[in-house]
Amino acid sequence: MKNINDIYILGIESSCDETAASVVKNGRQILSNTVLSQVDIHKIYGGVVPEIASRNHVEAIDKVVRQALEEANLTLSDINAVAVTYGAGLVGALLVGVSYAKGLCQASGLPLIAVNHIEGHICANYLTYADLEPPYTCLLTSGGHTAIVNVLDYDRYDVVCSTVDDAVGEAFDKAARVLGLPYPGGPQIDKLENQGEASYKFHSVVISNGNFSYSGLKTAVINLVHTAEQKGEPINKADVAASFCHAAIDGLIERLAQVIAQSGAKTIAVAGGVGANGYLRKRMTEFEKQGIRVCLPALALCGDNAAMIASRGYYLYLKGEFADLSLNACPTLKLRGEKPSR
Repeated sequence: MKNINDIYILGIESSCDETAASVVKNGRQILSNTVLSQVDIHKIYGGVVPEIASRNHVEAIDKVVRQALEEANLTLSDINAVAVTYGAGLVGALLVGVSYAKGLCQASGLPLIAVNHIEGHICANYLTYADLEPPYTCLLTSGGHTAIVNVLDYDRYDVVCSTVDDAVGEAFDKAARVLGLPYPGGPQIDKLENQGEASYKFHSVVISNGNFSYSGLKTAVINLVHTAEQKGEPINKADVAASFCHAAIDGLIERLAQVIAQSGAKTIAVAGGVGANGYLRKRMTEFEKQGIRVCLPALALCGDNAAMIASRGYYLYLKGEFADLSLNACPTLKLRGEKPSR
């Protein structure tokens, strides 16, 4: 039976190629988490085709919302608010979710909550660690964003450093593509890393001002593979994958260690799709030897999902931060309070 003191948020996520809906109780307990992936559709193109993604969101969104409510054993009348991703992401894909959520709220009278996708990734940690509270330091590693963020409160962030060009997840996909690996590239690199040796030496992704740059690493992998092809020389894909993976991740870990040493943070967390990478998770656990708590979201919550959006929506609900029906998609949305790269 539903407790009248509990808050149930219906989350909707459609920022890229996953159509997702979820019901989360009190920001921490997942009652349902439905994700309809388009990976098989986009695999033949080697990446996400925005127009195709949008069309598939239109076809799937009503179905996943109904399924999420059914799995949660709730009806729309039990829901306190609808939270939807309005940025960042692909504009057409975002508009599908935003438009559906607005229509749902207009028809039902439920409050509408606009959620920043990046903040949603951070909230994935609250769904895995029920006792986690700010402040803590978060390593954000998604397909579109890479940063080290001090989470000061549920809606206060200090972005210590970030990427000046490609994000780490984007670099993984591009490296995988040049190696001839199928989309999505991140999991493929992860598999090969376990089979290879980091025998190729690439420059660090940390640049002089303490931010990250992945364009040089991406170019180095492309040049390595293309040069070998032109000379007719074989390459060991597993070794290239391992070398790339170590270079991409080691810089993040080294910079995180510097930030922690300066701040004295006792809790660190990971957010975003690359948080599922085995080598990253292994490196992160090294901080535990220093007495630092390490939070790694469940693998299913690292990629895009609606549970993290519902969790973020809960904290906005508590503050009374609601959107009206003029809400629009914002594909270039930044993290709340984010400053320009230092």
